[in-house]
Amino acid sequence: MNSIPNTLKIAIVTGANRGLGLETCRQLAHLGLTVILTSRDPHKGEAAAAALRGAGLDVRYHSLDVTDPQSIHRLASFVEAEFGRLDVLVNNAGVFLDPLDAPDSDAASVFRADLDTVRHSMETNVYGPLLLCQALVPLMQGRGRVVNLSSGMGQLSDMNGCCPGYRFSKVAINALTRMLADELKDTHIKVNSVCPGWVRTDMGGPHAERPVEQGADTIVWLATLPYDGPSGGFFRDRKLILW
Repeated sequence: MNSIPNTLKIAIVTGANRGLGLETCRQLAHLGLTVILTSRDPHKGEAAAAALRGAGLDVRYHSLDVTDPQSIHRLASFVEAEFGRLDVLVNNAGVFLDPLDAPDSDAASVFRADLDTVRHSMETNVYGPLLLCQALVPLMQGRGRVVNLSSGMGQLSDMNGCCPGYRFSKVAINALTRMLADELKDTHIKVNSVCPGWVRTDMGGPHAERPVEQGADTIVWLATLPYDGPSGGFFRDRKLILW
């Protein structure tokens, strides 16, 4: 892994009490960053952070519900009071609510799309990251890294049917990445989307092809890009992919 800019010190990872988020916290902390691990469940989140601290890593816990603007405000206030700045934001928290496991094989068809499922998918996967960026990017003081968790299921270049709630939300998070990158192009803040691949997490299931260590690798790479690194791109395995 490339050496990271020595000014990158404080990182937030959302939805990080397990899976990709937890592994991202582990890898960032191993690189010497102070990591704020966030999750909705304080018991699971604090237990996850304590386990990483037990391994000698500088990981703190803070509760966060990405669908609650007040929860986001409390996190931003904590970061500002405790550290005075933020260097890395990894928007990892996400849901996959489309009914893939339903007995009816067409249940996840766009023709059967349930608007509540779509709304809840967008609220967590898109509106949460948007509000977090609004609250936290100013704390980066013109220098930082934002990584938005996306998916190949959000690629318009390879779009097919099924799972409209999840697909819509990942297309939208990619659009948010492009908008943020453009509006921040005159700063040293880098904003990118990442497809971690099919990873063995609670979402991906036990038969997914990738371990969490491999899935988190590109997330951490984007979170620690050098100052001349890319911005406004979509990456898998550290390589640019089509939108």
